[in-house]
Amino acid sequence: MTATAENKKLLTPEIDAFIAKWIDKPGNLIMVLHRVQEEFGFIPRQAAFEVAEALSVPVAKIYGVITFYHFFKLTQPGKNQIAVCMGTACYLKGGQDLIDECERKLGVGLNTVTEDGEFSVEAVRCIGCCGLAPVITVNGEVFGGVDTKQMAKIIDQFEGK
Repeated sequence: MTATAENKKLLTPEIDAFIAKWIDKPGNLIMVLHRVQEEFGFIPRQAAFEVAEALSVPVAKIYGVITFYHFFKLTQPGKNQIAVCMGTACYLKGGQDLIDECERKLGVGLNTVTEDGEFSVEAVRCIGCCGLAPVITVNGEVFGGVDTKQMAKIIDQFEGK
């Protein structure tokens, strides 16, 4: 798949310049994919094809990397991204209850986006704040010692923002 008039090139000149800078360096694929995701919030299908062409690697390799590392996303996340820690401490102190509350309040399960595109929810392995368990982040902001009532209030705090 190449960029055509009907299928406008998705990668920006800034990303093209980044690729040119990294093209001969080891580990370039992961660095380029991070840059693409930084730009779009996820790795759009067309961008994956354009990166494959620019780096002269098979598209299968691109998707192998994207699907191996949970950091990379293939679908656009919600405007407000909720990450519920499921590391040992958070799991033992109620991480699953927080996921259940998200499902109840938002009407969506893990790795999905609300119909209005406002929220997405994912479980992560460890946020690194074990002493504050259970922990969530919303758009990178950390909330510790969260219970289900606080979870509902946190969601309300971000709704419509």
